[in-house]
Amino acid sequence: MSAPTVVITTYNRPQALSCVLAGLCAQSRLPLEVVVADDGSGPETARCVTSWSAHAPFPIRHVWQPDRGFRAAAARNRAIARSSGEYVIFLDGDCVVFSDFISRHSELAEPASFVVGNRILLDPMLSDKIIRGVTNPCLWSRSRWLSARIRGEVNRLLPLLRLPDGRWRKWRSRAWSGARSCNLAVWRADLLAVNGFDERFQGWGHEDADLVVRLFHRGCRRKEGHFAVPAVHLWHPENDRRREAANWARVQQALSDREAVRAMPGLDQYLTREAWAGLDLPLPAAK
Repeated sequence: MSAPTVVITTYNRPQALSCVLAGLCAQSRLPLEVVVADDGSGPETARCVTSWSAHAPFPIRHVWQPDRGFRAAAARNRAIARSSGEYVIFLDGDCVVFSDFISRHSELAEPASFVVGNRILLDPMLSDKIIRGVTNPCLWSRSRWLSARIRGEVNRLLPLLRLPDGRWRKWRSRAWSGARSCNLAVWRADLLAVNGFDERFQGWGHEDADLVVRLFHRGCRRKEGHFAVPAVHLWHPENDRRREAANWARVQQALSDREAVRAMPGLDQYLTREAWAGLDLPLPAAK
């Protein structure tokens, strides 16, 4: 498999984004490219991307949309449309990764499957130290991690384990819960087939669950990335959840309707007709 694309979703956290980009630049296997899916950030984020683009060992594209509230689904769709890799790894702009993240994701990839990674949550004080460059948990020893767990700086240690690939990774092949787009890898062809993220999901919550449900309807299966591709999630205040109930209702609707495969509105509004060449899929609407 060729190197994957990494899509990073961000909103007004340029220092955290810088930590994520630093981790990707230190990968043992580099990504093909990074596309920053920017949900309306100010100019500091643009400066951050420009700075990293000047010396990163891979192209970095900055895909920005106007700030009209929480529209992560639309931001990711725009980024997917600008990507070129056959395999796409989604990360959040506050999820720092270890140096084997890309290589392990690549090893787990297989046709008609998507890989669900997990994360380790950090407390506010430790997150602030990482953002200020005081420490880097991806370089810590086991004893340093154990010390952080004892002090309550991190919520768990099990994701740090590394286990090989195997049939056990498919034991939850039809489980949609717990799949989050902060650490999720999907084939580009499958994203096109389900028309990406459903942009009716606005405000925090569950657009990733909806994507996974529609991937199931498409015929894809879940593969566990636990004990292989953890991400270190920097603390942030809880997002506004006033629209969560409406988003959850849409997930329930998708679960009950096996014909619900393609998002409307979705990815196709950002793609040219040429992008669909060779795929047995409905063509996007004419521009």
